[in-house]
Amino acid sequence: MGLHPLQSRAVLTGMLDDFADHLRLEKGRSEHTIRAYVGGARALLSFAGARGIAAADIDLALLRAWLAELTRRGAARTTIARQVSAAKTFCAWAVREGIMAADPSQRLKAPKAHRTLPAVLAPGQADAAIGATAQDRDPDDPISLRDRLILELLYASGIRVGELCGLDIDDIDTGRRILRVIGKGDKERSVPYGEPAAKAIDDWLRGGRPALATDTSGAALLLGARGGRLDQRMARSVVSGAVQAAGGPAMGPHGLRHSAATHLLEGGADLRVVQELLGHSSLATTQIYTHVSVERLRAVHRQAHPRA
Repeated sequence: MGLHPLQSRAVLTGMLDDFADHLRLEKGRSEHTIRAYVGGARALLSFAGARGIAAADIDLALLRAWLAELTRRGAARTTIARQVSAAKTFCAWAVREGIMAADPSQRLKAPKAHRTLPAVLAPGQADAAIGATAQDRDPDDPISLRDRLILELLYASGIRVGELCGLDIDDIDTGRRILRVIGKGDKERSVPYGEPAAKAIDDWLRGGRPALATDTSGAALLLGARGGRLDQRMARSVVSGAVQAAGGPAMGPHGLRHSAATHLLEGGADLRVVQELLGHSSLATTQIYTHVSVERLRAVHRQAHPRA
């Protein structure tokens, strides 16, 4: 039997708050991951509560019934896989906290997601997208200088948009052309960048940033029009507009990350080096880019080989 409804609401809210603190303070998860995992745990507990089952009594049969209900409602495989991950993390935590006697999720399996190859730019399209930031603008305008730097850094380094917007001036080693990046789980890594990005950084620091900086700008490298740290939504808008202007496929900053990784591998970079540059904890995550490269090879083969 479940708890009294009023008591249940208060208890479950406290439980989810404690779970969020665990993810934030002990696991170092990002706020995005915390919201997703807490949301999944809340959905699971609501499903159980509607059937008169308390958190302590959740078993494998109920977990499977919950996933079956998600499937019946038309949830995508990727969504169900995320919910399975949230449930597993929550159940493991609940056992550790003494809320559950045993972990019912250990035998729970997520459906394999259909892996789709990410859209990537051809090298020429990437160059055109970066050049598009100066079209119809004064190339020395502070916003033009900033937008060019956004594209140069995202493509040159393959960093995430959140990592880009989180950069401070001191995170740039201009002598060695290295970025100090704080990634997922507060993990720090060093990422090199090339000469075009180095010039874009120099132009921005000399003529762009001083024009936008205010007393509240702090150490932020990239600034918005009002002098605050650049917002991720603005960075996404800059990328999508530039790629569209260059005639590329619809994409945001993650598309430039995909493109950078693909071009590195096509240029002969070792897969583990690319893994380190991207900040992937698992090599399996990086391996999707090998599939992208193989698809390109196949496309060229079909077009060029007489017996393709």
